[in-house]
Amino acid sequence: MLYARGNGLGRARLGVVVGKRFAPRAVTRNTIKRATRELFRQSALPALDCIVRLSRPVNTRQGPATNAALKSAVRTELAQLLAFLRDAPALAGK
Repeated sequence: MLYARGNGLGRARLGVVVGKRFAPRAVTRNTIKRATRELFRQSALPALDCIVRLSRPVNTRQGPATNAALKSAVRTELAQLLAFLRDAPALAGK
């Protein structure tokens, strides 16, 4: 889930919330946070305050804590969300 609101700072800021309820392993939570920060840095966003919050459980305690499929899914979904923000200039004024 992505929340965004314009700010008067001239640059974009990011907050990431990945709770234990949705990603029980610290390795998984850190992987999601790292991927989020990297994509945020690479995207050229207007002056916005953005909060990314995990809303569904991912990678429960079964199987490996992190894998290529998880990283790919996180990157794909975040890229779509950040592209929406980049292409929605109306958000910059709110």
